Amino acid sequence: MTSRTVKLLADAATPEELFHGQWQGRPSKLDAFKPYLDDRWNQGCTNAWTVLEEIVPLGYQGSYQRVRAYFREKRLSPGPVTARPPSPRVVAGWILRRPETLNETEHLRLKAVLVHCPELDALTGHVRSFGPMLTERQGERLPQWLDAVRRDDLPGLHTLAAGTDRDRDAVIAGLTLPWSSGVVEGHVNRIILWNQRCQAVCLCITSR
Repeated sequence: MTSRTVKLLADAATPEELFHGQWQGRPSKLDAFKPYLDDRWNQGCTNAWTVLEEIVPLGYQGSYQRVRAYFREKRLSPGPVTARPPSPRVVAGWILRRPETLNETEHLRLKAVLVHCPELDALTGHVRSFGPMLTERQGERLPQWLDAVRRDDLPGLHTLAAGTDRDRDAVIAGLTLPWSSGVVEGHVNRIILWNQRCQAVCLCITSR
């Protein structure tokens, strides 16, 4: 060992003080659970052992010392210590997927996001209630779904609801009946593309 390493070890009052240098920035088993820890901290739970008992059933396999060090960093830091939030694309993916396909870590991180954003929590509920209508042909539930959407302050969904209401019967039929116009739409799309190419060729010939 170098004298600098010996001094570092000798001066450390706790093992947590050694969590820096070459170890800093490395992935940790605690990373996926930090949003949950942040949420519990903001709720007033600052006991590391308590939150450890909460995250172990959720899949945490790290040590108590890591949880304790993270909370100690929060206590000593002049600014708030928080985990890096997931990107909007990642959160949208969690919301749009079937809940049963999310692993424990994804469930945990999504829960932490929704706790801090009531609007997004409401949106998630509407998206997940619409899913069974789409995949299980439950079109008869559409009117109730539209009423529930209008009760929340979600302008984007209100626009969707208004457009759906204008073609309510057709949408209900599309969510209920086994037939699909997908093949016809595919042919129409190919005809449009063919027509556009013909027009482009005619313009080239005319310009010459």
